[in-house]
Amino acid sequence: MDFEIRTAREDEYGRLGEITGLAYTGDGLLDLSDGDRYLNVLRDVAGRAADGEVLVAVREGVLLGGVTFAAPGSRLADIAGPHDAEFRMLAVAAGARGQGVGEALVRACVDRARALDGVTALVLSTQPAMRGAQRLYGRIGFLRTPELDWSPIPALTLLTYRLEL
Repeated sequence: MDFEIRTAREDEYGRLGEITGLAYTGDGLLDLSDGDRYLNVLRDVAGRAADGEVLVAVREGVLLGGVTFAAPGSRLADIAGPHDAEFRMLAVAAGARGQGVGEALVRACVDRARALDGVTALVLSTQPAMRGAQRLYGRIGFLRTPELDWSPIPALTLLTYRLEL
C-alpha cells in the first residue's frame, strides 16, 4: 500500500467533499431531480467530522478518498443497533480507483470498530448499483442483511451488510 489512511484534517474537508460528491454524481447514484439536498450532505465533511470520524487515504499529499466511521450512538448511524458501529459515504477519487483505496478505508473502519469496547458488529448501507463495493464487502466478510434494507426516499431501497466482529 503506497498511501496512508488517517483521520482527515480540517483543511482537507473541502476536497473530500468534492471527491464524495463527484463519486456519487459521476456514477449516477444520485437523482438530482429533487434538488441537491443529499449532495449537500455528502459534501458536508465538517458536519460528519463533528459526529463521527472521517478517515482519508492520502498519497504524497494527494487525497485519494475517504469514509465516515460512526461509533455506536452517533447521529450519523442509519441502521446500527446499540452494539454496532457503522460506516457511510465511502468514496474514492476517479483516478485512484482500482488501487485498493476503498478496501483500505473499509478495513480501517473494521479496525476502528474492533478497537471499541462492546462493539460486536460493523454495518453499512449501499445502493443496488454499487456492485463493485458489494463485491469488496463480501471479500472482507460482510454478509447481506436483507431484513434491514431500507428506503431513505421512496424511489430507492438501500441494501444492508453486517460484519460480525
